[in-house]
Amino acid sequence: MASNNGAKQPLLEVRDLHVVVAGTNTEILKGVDLTVNLGEVHAIMGPNGSGKSTLVNVIAGRPDYEVTSGEVLLHGQDVLAMLPEVRAREGMFLAFQYPLELPGVRPWQFLKAAVDAVRKHRGETEVSAREFDQMYKAAAIEMGLKPELAKRAMNEGFSGGEKKRNEMVQLALLNPKLALLDETDSGLDIDALKTVAEAVNNRRGPERSILLVTHYQRLLNYIKPDFVHVLVSGRIAVSGGPELAHELESKGYDWVKETAAAG
Repeated sequence: MASNNGAKQPLLEVRDLHVVVAGTNTEILKGVDLTVNLGEVHAIMGPNGSGKSTLVNVIAGRPDYEVTSGEVLLHGQDVLAMLPEVRAREGMFLAFQYPLELPGVRPWQFLKAAVDAVRKHRGETEVSAREFDQMYKAAAIEMGLKPELAKRAMNEGFSGGEKKRNEMVQLALLNPKLALLDETDSGLDIDALKTVAEAVNNRRGPERSILLVTHYQRLLNYIKPDFVHVLVSGRIAVSGGPELAHELESKGYDWVKETAAAG
């Protein structure tokens, strides 16, 4: 989408979002408002249990949660009316905090089907097996994945770092409009963290946006966000630039909790 006279174009809009755990009255998100424009990188930080992972999982369509009120829009379209697979075809990608294993499904097969589904949704032709094989191998090499992992079932026997690298292969091949990264730095050593961060940075551009969840500022040493939001007790308590992450690193979250309570 081209901009008009330099005006920012909203990609993701979250408006007064209230969410409970499905089948209960336990409210986790209590009125979240967030706008992510095209080309922007936003980081969501906050203490344990504040609702960070819930937010990105709800946006992606995870059925464990129920939206009681509010809106989620992608390019102005009602996301909450879409099935999770339609959200993915529309250009959403969710990297899990704990990537799932898919017994009997090899990574190549899984990704070929996913890429073809997205292309079909856009009215494009499927990628040939030979072309996709070249794409897959190039992405796997870039991410430092061992060739033998492609012969295993999806994520079976993968280390934590290998699972996260594998997700970055998915990110590269699916090339989403909106990447939702749920604690992608969880369980990574410093080398894997740098590789994963580089993969995310390679996806930055004017036609896509990134919303990442993290506990720690260390990830933001490698992926510099445009905006940082602190989620406390189901609401965004404070927002700022990348310097906010450094302030949280030095001062912790207590001052934000006090600010939220006072407000």
